[in-house]
Amino acid sequence: QNLKVGNKYADFSQKDSKQNTVRLSDFNDKVVLLEFWGSWCSPCRKGNPELVKIYDEFKDRGFEILGVGAERSKEAWLNAIETDKLPWTNVTDLKGDKNEAALIYGVSYYPTNFLIDKSGTIIARDLQGDKLREKLNEIL
Repeated sequence: QNLKVGNKYADFSQKDSKQNTVRLSDFNDKVVLLEFWGSWCSPCRKGNPELVKIYDEFKDRGFEILGVGAERSKEAWLNAIETDKLPWTNVTDLKGDKNEAALIYGVSYYPTNFLIDKSGTIIARDLQGDKLREKLNEIL
């Protein structure tokens, strides 16, 4: 679908690290950062410590992150989540760069993210670090 800023989000479901089915719509009424990443992606991994700080800063104000892993190896994915100490929900369908959610969102590079407001509208794309922090301070 190649969703853009201003569009409503497209719902999808995938399995989390405990094999529970998680839907993006499970996070309605929250501001959600839909974060497409990979255990193999060095820019993704380098950005994770700052993302953890931002998550800790805003999680009590109605902010959530849903990580979508472009993974083929469940083991590598789980190791990356543990090593990087990612406290938010992470899902994958283990189809690598053909991840169904990534195809729906037109993801062609990693990391890619979409910021979705409480009404389900995509309000920003590819915010990292201070730019993400500024936007969250503005809306939360």
